Amino acid sequence: MRWVTYRSPTLGADRPGLVRDDTIHGLEEPATLIDLLADDATLVGPAERAVASPLEVVPLVGAQLRAPVPVPPSVRDFMAFESHVANSRRRLGQEVDPDWYELPVFYFTNPSAVCGPHDDVAISPGSSQFDYELEIAAVVGRPGSNLSPGQADSHIAGYTVMCDWSARDLQMREMRQLLGPAKGKDSATSLGPALLTADELEPRRRGRAYDLEMTASVNGVPYSRGNLADLHWSFGQMLAYASRGTRVQVGDVLGSGTVGSGCILELSGLHGTEQYPWLGPGDEVRLEVEQLGAIVARITEAAAVVPLG
Repeated sequence: MRWVTYRSPTLGADRPGLVRDDTIHGLEEPATLIDLLADDATLVGPAERAVASPLEVVPLVGAQLRAPVPVPPSVRDFMAFESHVANSRRRLGQEVDPDWYELPVFYFTNPSAVCGPHDDVAISPGSSQFDYELEIAAVVGRPGSNLSPGQADSHIAGYTVMCDWSARDLQMREMRQLLGPAKGKDSATSLGPALLTADELEPRRRGRAYDLEMTASVNGVPYSRGNLADLHWSFGQMLAYASRGTRVQVGDVLGSGTVGSGCILELSGLHGTEQYPWLGPGDEVRLEVEQLGAIVARITEAAAVVPLG
């Protein structure tokens, strides 16, 4: 099943909807995808209602799509692709830390800054090194605590495309204080265009993940290419670690971290900034994943920096 959150023409408000062929079958109640998952983590019952008695049936093309989970309870972003970690470390003259192979580390980003799949994205104030990160996110369908990887896998409702927009200059400056990232990754996280339920991907399972090609382009020029199957840490392992000593909630989002070559930081480090310049106003970034769809975002100017004193 493929679910979206969209702007309902009938209600003038956001509602969840089931995608069938080229149409959205909207539901009036519950009002959010998180509420649907809380009622039925499989989403089978809501899908049956959406087909039998929809609020409306609207064309998918032209619909105003929001992030599938517009305001998640939390957003954790991991660092689960070894090639990305190795390339980023190499840029600093470092090797991969041995602990990376022992711990699927993550940071919390800003749930209030989640954007839809076609929303404009403003450069972070004060940044001149704005970057995309090509990722896939899992959405939690059932709450849990201290889960094993096997248990955690069954708590995942589905997957969507994710972009962790990053202000590299702010990020590097902040993290020299041994804390963060803070404003370097605080302004926007794009999710969408849909939540594809986990069962739909089983035919593509390979190793720890799924055989899904991931690509990125800027202004129509191909930049990044990778595959989800290259994950070092599975989403089950990531969610199990996230649940250790705490409780994960329905609607929590877990990002995979950047696929190898999936950001300008990596590409410019390998090939130079002339070939891969930082993003600027007017650039169009397209991030696409097989089966899951695409995020397309136009970059806009940063707001002015408000002085602190």
